[in-house]
Amino acid sequence: MRIRLARDAGMGLCEERDLRLLDDAKAFGLADNGNVERDESDCLSRSAPPPEASSTDPDVLRAALIQEHDARRRADCLAAMQAEVVQLALDLLVREPDIEGFFGSLTKTMAEDTESHVCGVWLIDDGRTRCDFWMAYVGDRLYTRRRADLDSLDFPHQSLGRHLMDFAPGWSQTVEYEHDDARLPDDVRQFHRAVGVKGMVVTPLVVGASNLGWIKVSSRTLPECAGAQWWRVVLIEAIARQAALALHHNRLVERSRLEERRKATLEERNRLARDIHDTLAQGFGAILMQLQAAQRESAALPTGVAAKLETAVDLARTHMIEARRSVGALRPNVGDAEEISTALKRIADLVQLTTAIPIETALDDLPRYGDVVEREIIGIAQEALTNAVRHARARRITVRASTIRSLGLRLSIADDGRGITREAATSGFGLTSMQERAERIGASLTIVTAPRSGTEVVLAWEPSLPAQIHVAN
Repeated sequence: MRIRLARDAGMGLCEERDLRLLDDAKAFGLADNGNVERDESDCLSRSAPPPEASSTDPDVLRAALIQEHDARRRADCLAAMQAEVVQLALDLLVREPDIEGFFGSLTKTMAEDTESHVCGVWLIDDGRTRCDFWMAYVGDRLYTRRRADLDSLDFPHQSLGRHLMDFAPGWSQTVEYEHDDARLPDDVRQFHRAVGVKGMVVTPLVVGASNLGWIKVSSRTLPECAGAQWWRVVLIEAIARQAALALHHNRLVERSRLEERRKATLEERNRLARDIHDTLAQGFGAILMQLQAAQRESAALPTGVAAKLETAVDLARTHMIEARRSVGALRPNVGDAEEISTALKRIADLVQLTTAIPIETALDDLPRYGDVVEREIIGIAQEALTNAVRHARARRITVRASTIRSLGLRLSIADDGRGITREAATSGFGLTSMQERAERIGASLTIVTAPRSGTEVVLAWEPSLPAQIHVAN
């Protein structure tokens, strides 16, 4: 492919230039004992004219011009290679829109064009606490986490992942390792000796100031000259830049897709709530009004008919209450600019309309915790209140909310009812829903219950509190 041709041209140019400049240096007395110190970075940028430019010696000027000409040729080769890498990335994105397929093809290309035996990818997790082995192209086969075949590789990838996280220089620059490099963990060095790895190059996947992970290539052969290794590093870095950009873009698209899905779900819930409110709840309300009017105007009805009419009134009232509860369950969100204590009071007042059981509230002024956290807190409060009203057979329900160390929240919904049986505690959908909500925000949910001693649901949330679920009987 053209990337390899550009690289080979650059390597050949490096060797040709080194030999010619060495001969010129010897001929004009510019070398000391035949040794010429070469700085690769000098070939690519110069902020000041070389000292030879002020010389009047034609031979010195000729050597300087040759050196400048070769540096320009080398820079042209480098630019061509960079352009080919960008084109390769674009072609792969079109052919492999899935990010895993894109990286699979990219690792294959990197291993082949850098004449490496292995190309592996490590990604940093969302919490930025560890580095996970994601995929590797070994020999002529691709291993991925999705296929669940990465663990079949005997390479100590966890040890290398910890090293990548701990080795600070590797977060921002490419690092070259020898097979027995003292910086590497012992088990990685032992593996290199066992399989004959001679060298390893690791480059970070950096976008802006953020590091997403690392790409590593290992080779069982060493380049014949320093220039060949330099071109290998340049090629790896060029491919890594395109890979990092594609990965970053994929994550942005995925987050956007999840947010759109969440918004669509909320909109659908709101639509269902409106439909239930405008049709079922209003319909049952109208039916109830008509039945109650019939009761008032038909005092002399036979006993059996009056009993049936009373049953119809009870059914209409029950289903109207259930329809209203469904509306509340579908729309538990905190209102725009509504304080969470105000929202809890509103929820308690709405539930109070559906029951004769007194509901007392003791709510402190609470800080804002963010829409996601507040939505789950309100959902848990509403579910706990609904369960207490429907199942507890309580005489009194109490809702309390207070702050924890000025940052967190302690929410308690308690009743003096019959308690929750162990079977209901493990099988009820309402309890499962509350537990899932608590896990989503990293909160601690404790349900304390005992027969004939009531139930208390306690939610404790702090910004860094790990998720815990307890059911105490």
